[in-house]
Amino acid sequence: MAAVAAQRVKLTALSAHMRLALYAVLILVFVVFPLVWILFLAPTTGTGATTFGSAVHDPKDFLITLLNGIFGLMRVVNMAHGAFFLLGGYIALKLQRQLVGQGSVFGLTSDQVTLVHWLYPVLIGTVIVALIGLLMQQVFLRWNQGQDLRQALITIAISIILADLMLPGYKGLGGGIAQDISWPKTFDKFVNLHVSGIQYTLTRLVILGIAVGIGVSLTVWLKWTRTGMVIRAGVDDRAMVSALGINIQLTFAIAFVVGSALAGLGGVIGGSFASLAPGVDANWLLYSLVVVIIGGMGSLGGAAVGSLLLGLTGNFSAAYLPSNYTYYSIIFTFVLVAVVLAVKPLGLFGRPA
Repeated sequence: MAAVAAQRVKLTALSAHMRLALYAVLILVFVVFPLVWILFLAPTTGTGATTFGSAVHDPKDFLITLLNGIFGLMRVVNMAHGAFFLLGGYIALKLQRQLVGQGSVFGLTSDQVTLVHWLYPVLIGTVIVALIGLLMQQVFLRWNQGQDLRQALITIAISIILADLMLPGYKGLGGGIAQDISWPKTFDKFVNLHVSGIQYTLTRLVILGIAVGIGVSLTVWLKWTRTGMVIRAGVDDRAMVSALGINIQLTFAIAFVVGSALAGLGGVIGGSFASLAPGVDANWLLYSLVVVIIGGMGSLGGAAVGSLLLGLTGNFSAAYLPSNYTYYSIIFTFVLVAVVLAVKPLGLFGRPA
């Protein structure tokens, strides 16, 4: 008996050593080598890859690519958020074009009018998408809480319906071609970062600031306010929170409105620095799902870390691969997912339900 127990202890220790060896190999292959390649070996520039050995690496390209990677993505709560993202962008686009067609407003300067032309559609688009999200939650999701598969199928169906309605320009929204929301002229310039002479676009710095502000606000709301604490408690044990006399349905409705509003806001911002077009909703939904898988379900910090890892992986692989292999950059995104799930099956910050 003692010999069997000793053998089991040896096998357990061997298994632990094998796991540590596996982690070391993964870190070496997917962390150390890419960093060495980027910092010392990559024969590319920040504007795109060249053939091996045909260019000299410039350190400031690393910093530019780093900023592009941090510029990252935002998370999604349900499968309809991609459609909410695109809908918010299309609503803002239509409102902005109506405002621009009316000319000057109240004698404001050109830059001020431009800022008004952007802020007004942002607010209206965000509010409308938040209300649509609330309607969806009350009509379709409230009665089947806890049934994850059913809710996923319902929200997928709603996203498909919304995408089809936007495709032909339903009620003046959308259309079949790529369109852009105009940024305020105040932000449409480059600023000197005083680091290796880098001139970086102010637009992206403003978007980064908005993203950081939203992340900090959500953290404060969920961690240090009564409503946020009730939401977190309700996710863990809905019955217990209801037994304490708390209106859990109202609390969940508030959370859903906030999530939908952020999706609409993301659509306006996304349409401002990129294009709005059919299929964009599916792209951003896929990115968001990858972020949730990497960071872990239900973790705000995990969503932030997942967004950074996804953005950095995509940007660095596209910028530093040799030119003949740049089309493989998308593969690194799924390699990242595979590595994370191999080490942490629930995501970096996920925990059992």
